[in-house]
Amino acid sequence: MPHFVIVLGETLPDRSCCCHKKANKQGDPVELAGGNVHLITTAGSWEAKLSEANKDGKILVANFSAAWCGPCRAIARTYSKLADRYPSIIFVTVDVDELAEFCTSWDINATPTFFFLKDGRQVDKLVGANNKELQKKTAAVADNANRTQT
Repeated sequence: MPHFVIVLGETLPDRSCCCHKKANKQGDPVELAGGNVHLITTAGSWEAKLSEANKDGKILVANFSAAWCGPCRAIARTYSKLADRYPSIIFVTVDVDELAEFCTSWDINATPTFFFLKDGRQVDKLVGANNKELQKKTAAVADNANRTQT
């Protein structure tokens, strides 16, 4: 028997990845990017930011998110504040609706999912909108990056 998920008043088949279908195109506007958070809507923009991080020896934090996702909206402000607090880290938000195939290649099973990358390799991951854990993991990768640079 198929599973179903209720998202913002609509019933969607549970496909283990909520990036398959938009649930609410008319919901409240959500700022997925802005300030020090860069919105990724194309494979080219992803490659450019990843290349920039690798070239400069920076950590890249990727937030796989969707504007209609309640937990994504709930953690967006914390993510933006972290981007302001850690300017030496590149923060991006990948719009899973715009890049559905791409998010599947990253094995995104839920949004938000955060990947922490160094030299193009995953050094940590967080699934879900856990503010404290996101702050803790971001601080840890920043501290580690600072220690390896000194």
